[in-house]
Amino acid sequence: MQNIQFSVEVGKAKSDGTGLVALESTLISHGLPYPDNITVAIDAEAAVRNARSVPATIAVMDGVAKIGLEAADVERLATTVNVVKLSRHNLTLALSALAGALPLGATTVSATMILAHQAGIRVFATGGIGGVHRGVNESMDISADLFELAHTPVAVVCSGPKVILDLPRTKEYLETVGVTVIGYGCDEMPAFWARSSGIAVDGRVDTPAEVAALINARKDLKIGGTILICNPVTENLAIDIETIEGWIEGCIDAAPTGAAATPWLLAEIAKRSDGRSLAANKQLIIDNAGLAGAIAAAL
Repeated sequence: MQNIQFSVEVGKAKSDGTGLVALESTLISHGLPYPDNITVAIDAEAAVRNARSVPATIAVMDGVAKIGLEAADVERLATTVNVVKLSRHNLTLALSALAGALPLGATTVSATMILAHQAGIRVFATGGIGGVHRGVNESMDISADLFELAHTPVAVVCSGPKVILDLPRTKEYLETVGVTVIGYGCDEMPAFWARSSGIAVDGRVDTPAEVAALINARKDLKIGGTILICNPVTENLAIDIETIEGWIEGCIDAAPTGAAATPWLLAEIAKRSDGRSLAANKQLIIDNAGLAGAIAAAL
């Protein structure tokens, strides 16, 4: 692939055959407030390294897809206004002759998976995935994350779909498009800040080696798409889903439509929860990165 650049650390890992974990960059540019965005990005990378793998945070900067970021790159993403959120639909623009109009792009789940696959990275860690939005009958708002999970063979470690979504429809969509949903140490699909949604996963695993075996089995089938590994938020920071639903019901009618809805709702709930949701969000990103590192090492 043209316009792709590996950091020294990632390049060495590829040469040595060391496990690699892709990390998104929208959590730096859009997902967390400054300076939490930098702290969590650094801690997530450290969690991957502690699991004997190498982190590869991905972003598009000045027309180049960077696989592995330097400290200056992270600072730039964290402090620049109007960073473009990149998904499948606009990734082409960011890596084309029109890149001058998109100088700095942070990768969402979708764009991160695409570039990770191009780079030969088999495991990706994020916080919570997007999905089918509430009120989809009127808005037709369905995250591009679900399309990518159905098509791109990069295993994804997350804490389930974001709880602000329509969770039953999201799980049904995942089943329809053939994504295998696995609970890591759990039998129900977690829902971001909540450890359980009441919705069963397709299967349960309890070790990174078991996850690695499933990833290889799906690869052998040559059916495309991914395995979604759902890792519940740590118990001491978890919030029960009934409490979260109360916060959502209290503000969802005021939420904007389209791409602005999710960040607005997450910020509003952070206020209503007195920061509890933000604390959970930060820790689950780090924990998922650590689990992904262990899975990459097992692969």
